[in-house]
Amino acid sequence: MSDKPKGTTQTLSPEETSAAHRQPSAKELAWEKSTLQPSLEKSPERACDFTTTSGHPIRRLYTEADLLDWDAQRDLGLPGASPYTRGIHPTMYRTRLWTMRQFAGFGTAEDTNARFRYLLSQGQTGLSTAFDLPTLMGYDSDHPLSEGEVGKCGVAISSLADMEVLFDKIPLANVTTSMTINSPAAAIWAMYLAVAEKQGADWKKISGTLQNDILKEYIAQKEYIYPPEPSMRLVIDTFEFGVKNTPKFNTISISGYHIREAGSTAIQELAFTLRDGLEYVEWGMRRGLDVDQFVPQLSFFFNAHNDFFEEIAKYRAARRIWHKAMAARYKSKNPRSWVLRFHTQTAGCSLTAQQPYNNVVRTAIQALAAVMGGTQSLHTNSLDEAWALPTEFAATIALRTQQIIAHETGVTNTVDPLGGSYFVETLTNEVERGAWDYIEKIDAMGGMVAAIERGYPQREIAEASYRYQVAVDKKEKIIVGVNDFVSQEKPLDILQIDETVAHRQAERLRKLRAERSQAEVDRRLSALRKAARGNENLMPFIYDAVKSYATLGEICDAMRHVFGTYEEVAIT
Repeated sequence: MSDKPKGTTQTLSPEETSAAHRQPSAKELAWEKSTLQPSLEKSPERACDFTTTSGHPIRRLYTEADLLDWDAQRDLGLPGASPYTRGIHPTMYRTRLWTMRQFAGFGTAEDTNARFRYLLSQGQTGLSTAFDLPTLMGYDSDHPLSEGEVGKCGVAISSLADMEVLFDKIPLANVTTSMTINSPAAAIWAMYLAVAEKQGADWKKISGTLQNDILKEYIAQKEYIYPPEPSMRLVIDTFEFGVKNTPKFNTISISGYHIREAGSTAIQELAFTLRDGLEYVEWGMRRGLDVDQFVPQLSFFFNAHNDFFEEIAKYRAARRIWHKAMAARYKSKNPRSWVLRFHTQTAGCSLTAQQPYNNVVRTAIQALAAVMGGTQSLHTNSLDEAWALPTEFAATIALRTQQIIAHETGVTNTVDPLGGSYFVETLTNEVERGAWDYIEKIDAMGGMVAAIERGYPQREIAEASYRYQVAVDKKEKIIVGVNDFVSQEKPLDILQIDETVAHRQAERLRKLRAERSQAEVDRRLSALRKAARGNENLMPFIYDAVKSYATLGEICDAMRHVFGTYEEVAIT
């Protein structure tokens, strides 16, 4: 049975739907004849590609004729109530602003701890941790494959000792923390929980978000370790462990961000992300988890790209789709399961190395779209990120961008200020229809894991990325400072991460291995391997290994020994 909404369920493309159902009023037809045509004869429209960033066609005018099937009560509703198009809270930002959560991480744990504390002192309201590539791939800093990458794209974390330094003098009971980690997520989360325990924080009260979204790794980011089946097992293990032990912690952040960064359209980002979410729900239910217990701990993570209205429509459609799927497909009874909570990050792929101060403007527009679309949490990219990790100066401007939107623009004064706009409501409907079409195709393939193994979402994203690049090359899409309005600019001062970070990390690991009980580490890693061969929840075994100061690489290797590693099937 289809879960698509009544009234907005056509399977035609948005363009076909518009042509088939749009019936302009007599007043509009008269305006076209008496006002529009004479104007066009005198001043023709620009020879321009009037489409969204994703290539979605946009008409010159939207009226009530575009919303003939639209029902305000059914499709728009009121904020804090189904279908949640207008937001998940009745008062939205009039009661509480979004969490300002700047993504930060570089060098050693000491380096990033200092950046965390600086950002908190400047008014940031939540932490977000970027890890380096070796950590993301489950290798220690002194592993041969880590050479040249230690601390370069995030903080190097190889053990509980590093995590203790990372959050030194930061009370985890009082701050929410997001961690962008996926394949080794269970081990990194175990380290975080161990630090919280050492600080005396109550696990039942701590809050934050673990990205933990392995499906999007296979689709877009490619930082996977194990094959899909054991990887999904680890994700569901964290769900089960979280329901019992950390009820306020989001055990996953289902991420469309990286799907968009890989070149998808807005509709593909929305569809693949939500279908990933449905896949996690189904795997959790297969484990025997109560949908209304674990789903409230699922959160989402979206991109904010340049096309202001398309992005707003995407967020509004996302809430509507999730509510309908949870209520119709999974028979959820808990309103907390119906609401789609999401973090937003401005589009890294839109930043340019040329004329980097233009990136401040891009980021401000993208952040404004996220706020107008009702985000719960926001990271604004820094102007220098096409060159390197952000300097303190650039990160401060990015944070100030959020603060100016919050306190100077007035957009937080009312809920869903664009609600009822002919254009925004039509675009929301069209984005929703396009997403449902993708979701149904993936359902027919047997779900997202099956679709990934066939290379379907990967191929769709690659083709969309190619089409966009062709449009840029032909100047059908203008990128200011890149393919038009080009000028010379002064070089930026950028953050440099040198090889001393790797040397410091290697020395710390040498000391750690000399001082810990190797017998205890061996015993706990052996228990983890044995549990991995069976069906037990692996989180308690991973946590025990972490507490013995087994390293991230050792823990991941224990599971590599049992699960093997994954090699992607070539897309043809």
